[in-house]
Amino acid sequence: MVQSFREAVEARDTDAMAALLADDVVFTSPVAFKPYPGKPITAAILRGVMRVFEDFRYVREITDSGGRDHALVFEATVAGKKVTGCDFIHVNDAGLIDDFMVMVRPLSGATALSEAMAAQFDRIQAEAAGHSS
Repeated sequence: MVQSFREAVEARDTDAMAALLADDVVFTSPVAFKPYPGKPITAAILRGVMRVFEDFRYVREITDSGGRDHALVFEATVAGKKVTGCDFIHVNDAGLIDDFMVMVRPLSGATALSEAMAAQFDRIQAEAAGHSS
């Protein structure tokens, strides 16, 4: 399942990414204090991320022995700043992502990501409400 998600991200296929999210997924952003619960907002955030990340690539994958917890290390550029990050993903019994936490470094990259995503936030909220723009 995580391989399918990785392939969807690498292909920039946001529909395929969304199809792998559980309805009750919780997304924890590297730059927001409060987690975002639910598939609509998580899918909209992921679409926003695809719009702001340049040269995105996964460089390492770590999976626990039970195959439920995964860490996907990535590199990308945001507004000219290089970032390294990690997607921490947990899958439920149905094989869908129910917990998705992202961390990024360095601080300058996290700041650039925060600013870029803030500029996307109205669109993200509209998409989550079912009003794609």
